[in-house]
Parts: sequence; structure tokens; C-alpha cells
Amino acid sequence: MFLRHIRVEGFRGIGPETVLELPPGPGLTLVTGRNGSGKSSFAEAAELALTGANRRWDGRSAAWREGWRNLHHPGPVRIELELRTDGPATALTVSRVWPDGEPLTGGEWVQCRAGAPGTAFPAGRWAPPMELYRPFLSYSELGALVDGKPSELFDALHRLLGLDELIAAHEHIRSVRLEMESASRTARRERQLLLAELPRIADRRAARAEQILRRPEPDFAALEILLAETTGGPEPAALRAILAVELAPQARIEQLLARLRTARTAVAAATSPASAADLRILDLLRIAYSHVAEQSAGADPAHRRSGEDACGSGAAAATVRSEGRGGKLIGGLSDPETISGSGSSGSGCPCPVCGRGSLDVRWLTETAAAVDELSERTAGLVRARTELSEVLAELRAVIGDVPAELTTAEPAYLDTAALAETWAQWRRLTEFGDPDPDALGVVHERLSAELGFLRQRAVKELDRLEQAWTPLVPRLRRWLDLARTVHARAAELQTARAAEVWLKSATARVRDERLAPLAGTARWVWQSLRQQSNVELGGIRLQGNANSARRVQLDVTVDEVDGAALGVMSQGELHALGLALFLPRATLADSPFRFVVIDDPVQAMDPAKVDGLARVLATVAWDRQVVVFTHDDRLAEAVRRMQIDARILEVQRRERSVVEIRLSSDPVHRYLDDARALLRTPQLPRAISDELVASCCRSALEAAGLARAKRILLAEGMDHREVQRRIDTAQSTRAMVTLAVLGPGRRIEDLNIRLAKEGRWAVEVVRDATAGAHIPIARDLSELIADTERFVDWLAR
Repeated sequence: MFLRHIRVEGFRGIGPETVLELPPGPGLTLVTGRNGSGKSSFAEAAELALTGANRRWDGRSAAWREGWRNLHHPGPVRIELELRTDGPATALTVSRVWPDGEPLTGGEWVQCRAGAPGTAFPAGRWAPPMELYRPFLSYSELGALVDGKPSELFDALHRLLGLDELIAAHEHIRSVRLEMESASRTARRERQLLLAELPRIADRRAARAEQILRRPEPDFAALEILLAETTGGPEPAALRAILAVELAPQARIEQLLARLRTARTAVAAATSPASAADLRILDLLRIAYSHVAEQSAGADPAHRRSGEDACGSGAAAATVRSEGRGGKLIGGLSDPETISGSGSSGSGCPCPVCGRGSLDVRWLTETAAAVDELSERTAGLVRARTELSEVLAELRAVIGDVPAELTTAEPAYLDTAALAETWAQWRRLTEFGDPDPDALGVVHERLSAELGFLRQRAVKELDRLEQAWTPLVPRLRRWLDLARTVHARAAELQTARAAEVWLKSATARVRDERLAPLAGTARWVWQSLRQQSNVELGGIRLQGNANSARRVQLDVTVDEVDGAALGVMSQGELHALGLALFLPRATLADSPFRFVVIDDPVQAMDPAKVDGLARVLATVAWDRQVVVFTHDDRLAEAVRRMQIDARILEVQRRERSVVEIRLSSDPVHRYLDDARALLRTPQLPRAISDELVASCCRSALEAAGLARAKRILLAEGMDHREVQRRIDTAQSTRAMVTLAVLGPGRRIEDLNIRLAKEGRWAVEVVRDATAGAHIPIARDLSELIADTERFVDWLAR
């Protein structure tokens, strides 16, 4: 989804309704304006509309949050966000309206599609992706990404990497291992307790149970029979059948899937338009050969015709060879000599295609050779297809049909439909001519997991049914199960211990592998932003887990010294590092949000980092909608200087919180537009008007000179600080134009010589614009504006 517009009324610094229109697609939009102009109110409104909260307000005083209503606009507050989304109804509007006096936590929060009535905003459905791929970044969050709670960034990246299942598996093995370790202790302790209580129970069943338990090696089967008899019979057959359902071993499935991948690759390699055509010709010739052989065996010799007149004679066979493009392939066809020596001694038969010629022994001989040739040429493709068919047959057989136990209605309290559907899905996939091995692997994993879950449910249901005995029976059953477990899983306990160690290591390895692309993007962002910084960003690692101290470990160095970077990094470097951590997460391909909203990222950045930020934003904007709010003109200047494609909007706040938005032009053309406007203002006295127009022309020359000087000097590799020093020393209009035209180290006196080469007009426009800002000049001011515009265009070239 992309942002189309943000509509705000009565919220924060915006009074009457104001709409920020945004191009709903990839691209860079800069929203500029001085502090207090109301620009950040749009960013806060967009975040509030989609999340119901605002990170910028976290940790602030109550007075900060209470000032969310605009003081100059009594009445209801409204924020509205229109988005363009995929699907048949592309327009989605999310709005929130607070009646007068309603607190921030209240209000009506709705969403609606185009032409459909509004419905309550499903905040719960939006929250997970919004938290996972958060597309909003305020100035206050930049520092928090680095110096906030260590666990918060860890948890965000952990969820993003999709490691929950691996962690759950590790926790499961750990819990099983702990369970098995305690099972033996529990079994011994419970056996002693039962032996102390059973003699006090006047019941023959208790006496029999006591006899069994007092033996050094209790008879588990005898105790099982005793418990089964007292419940009126064995466990329900349906539950037993479910417990007996088994799947093929994972290793066997992986072996077959590997063969399937190899077979598919072989078929793809052997298949071409030519080979497919060869197979079709081969089939046709074999059928024709059989037909002619059968007809020729019983034909009358009087009907034979010469090979030269036959439709399928030598010319036809030669055509088969040329169009077949080489190869041999007869197999199982009768020998032409045998045919010619039997029956009618090789008499021809009418051609079944054209009906005008006959197919004789010569045609049979040549066709047999062509069939042999085509058979040899397509043998590889035939073998590959045969192997693919055999693998698919084995895949179908290794799992088998859906067990009847999963399709019956009993037991009704177990839901077997999902497992049966997954089982049937496996069968459907293997019946395809060319199924995807990865899809089969996913289905098999899901099949194993669902079968395991169903077995657990069946065991629990059996336990529940057997609870109907006496108060002593559940304890006996638990002890029996526990004792059997201890006995049967003695070796498994050792395996579980080793598995826990291995899975912990494997999880860390998978985590690092999945984190690597994010870390790579973060390093690219940091490398683009850091410019002359001597801080290097290396790896990004997650340390700890849910049961221990967890944090994101950033491998940063200062002058190749490890571990000291965060303590000595400047605020601008910390903000750059925050952006390096934010952008990879917000721009993942899996994110449904194709927009990124960043508020005030430029503060505390030096000019070099501002240039780097402009390049990063331009790169991200290739496939994302990037909206940046900033009061710092340096970012807009860098975007213009580097000729980055961007839409720059300017926000201005008038009296009583009236906010206006206009498309911003560069300073040069803004000065020229002001000059023309002054020239068309009749209320101004002529002397004042002339001086102001000349001042605007002079300012346009200085702005154009400044832009050219920065562009040229930075392109030549001069350091940003040195460029700024050169610009600061150019304290007059002529000095700035000299720096832009002639470069550093040249005299102002040489400027006129260079300008004279372009024409006298160039010398005069610099002279008159400079002088006219202080004294009257004898020149038509509309001509001065035109020559100034011509001069700045020349500078831009």
C-alpha cells in the first residue's frame, strides 16, 4: 500500500482542514518548513491513524499529550489517511474523528473501501505487520533505536527473522529432556507412595496392583490388563487406530525429493522445441510404419507401385530426416526385408494421408532408418521423463492414500479434517506431471506436525476416558505410563541432551544466516551516511534468548579499535546508525507497506552525512514511497544539487494555525519569481521597487553561484568542510560568482575577462544586479530579470 493523502483538521499545529497530497507510488517526497510550521503534524497524524499511538509522545509529560488539539480550531478533530492498495478496490481510507471534548483514547476510528460503507478499524489485524515492518520513524526514535532498551530491538529483529518455530523446538526438546530427567525420580517416589497406600484399600483390585508393584521388575502388561478390565474393555478402536498411523521417514522423503529435483532438471535440460517435435514425428512414423507393415503383409502384388511414384518414397523419408534434425530411434519395428519377403513380397499400400500414392518396401526401409535416428536423438529426453514418472510414482506410494481412520466420523471429539486434507494435498501434488519439490517438502513437514499433534490429542483423549475408574486408577495409570517411559526412553534421554546442544547451535547459525541480508543492508546504509566518519560498522548479532538477557550486538570500531565506538560517536553518527538499523527492516520485500515516513532525520548531521542521506533516500525510493519531513534546508539543497528526482513541498503556517502547502522551487527561481512579482506591484514606489527587484536578481546570482560551486567542488573530490570554508570566504556577489565560474584561488578581477567571452550581457548583468541593490541604475528592470535568468541558466550548464 502507498499513501495518497493525509487530511488533518484541528490536530496539533494544524487548524482548518489541510490536505497533504502525495504521489501514491515509489519516489522521494520532501516536506520542508520551519519549526512550528505544522509539517510534523502530518507525520504524527499518519502514524496515529494507522497505529492508534505516537512514538514521539512516549515518555513525554502529560502536558505534551494533552496539547494534541489545536488551540485555534474549536470543534471536532479529524485525521484521515487515504491509501492505494492492491486488489480490485484500490482506495482505502482510514479516518479518526474526535468530537469536541473527547479524549485522545476515544473517537470514532473507521476504515472504508471505495464505494463501501465504513467499518470499525481492525487495529488488532494491523498491529502485527505494523510492529514487524514499522514504516514510521520520528526524530525521537532515531536515538532510541541505538540507546533504547536492548531487548526491544532484539525482539523486533527476532520476530522479523521468523525464528519463533526454532526457538519453540528448542524449548520443546529442553522441556522433554527435563521431563525425562525428572520422570525417573517421580516414578520411584510415586511407587513408594502407592505401596504405602494400597494395603489400606480393601479392594481385590488394589491388592492385585500391590502385588504387581512389589515385584523388583513390575509386570507392566499385567497392570495394563488390570486397569483395562476395570474400565470395561480396551481403549476405543478409533483412538488406537490414530495412534497407529505412521508416515514414511523424513530421510526417505528427502531422498525422493532430491531425485525429483534431479529428474526435473534433466527433463528441462533435454526438452526443447526440436526434441518435442522429434518425439511427435517419432510417434507418427511408428504408427505409420505399423500400419504399412500390416497392410503390406496382405496386399495384392498387382497393386504395387514404383517407389518413384509413391507418396512416402525416398523424398518423404529424406524430409523426415531433415526436419527431424538428426538422430535414430527405431525399436520394436519389423524388419522391412522380412515384410518384403512375406505376404505380397513387399507390395505397397495406399497412403492414408494423401490417398494418391502408395507406401512400399523402400518407404519402409527409409522410415525404419529415420525412426532409428529419431529414437537415438530423443533417448535422453525419454529417459529423463521415465525417471520423473518413476519418482512421482514412488512419492505417491511412499505416503499412500488417506488412511480410513482420518476420514471416519469417530471419534467425533478429534478433528481429523485438517490432517486428511493435508494428506490429500500430498496426493494431489504428486499426481501433477511436474510438481514443485519445495512445495512437497513443505506439505510433508506440515503433515508430520499435524499427525504428531493429532496423536497427542488421541493420547489425551484416552487418558480422559480412563479417568472414569476409581480415584486410585489415575495415579496407577500415571505411574504405569511414567515407568514405561523411563524404561523405554532411557536411550532417548541421552539423544535429547545431544539434540538440545545441537539445535541451540543450529538456531544460532540460522539466525546469523537470516540476519546477514539485513546486516548487509544496514552496513550499506551506514557506509553511505558515515562519509568521513572513522567509525566502522561490522556485523550485527542477536545475543541471548527469551529466557536470558537479550540484546543486539553491533560490531562497531573506531580507528580499528573494537568496542569503543558507541561511547564516542557523535549525535549525528548515532542518528545515522539508527537509520541504518531502521531502513532494512522497514523496506523488506515481505512488508505490506510500500511507504516510509521519516520525520527530521537531518538534525545533528554534518553536510557530508546529509549528502549521504540524500543518496540513501534516492536509492530506497526506487521501489518505495519515501516521505521525509524536515525543517533543515540542507537536505533539499543536496537533492537539488545532486539532481535527485524528488518532489519538494513547502509547508507554511499563517495566523491562527492556517497551514498552506505549495510545491517548492529552488531558491534561484524563487528569487526570480519574487522579482517579477515586485515588478508587477503598482502600489510600490518606483525607487523602492527598482531596488528590491535588483536585490532579488543579485540574490538569484548568489544562489546560482553557490549551487554551482558546491556541485563542481564536491564532484572534484574536495572535502565538504573545505568546500564550506571556500564558500564562507566568498563574501560578495562577485566573489561567489568568481568561485563558481573560475574555481578556488582565482582573482575577482579575472571574472570580467571570462564573462566577456560569453558576451557583454554577462558582464553587465553581474554589474547591474550588484549595483542596483544599492543605487538607482539606468536599465529596464524587466530586461535585467531576463538577463539574470539567462545568466543562471548558463551557470547551471
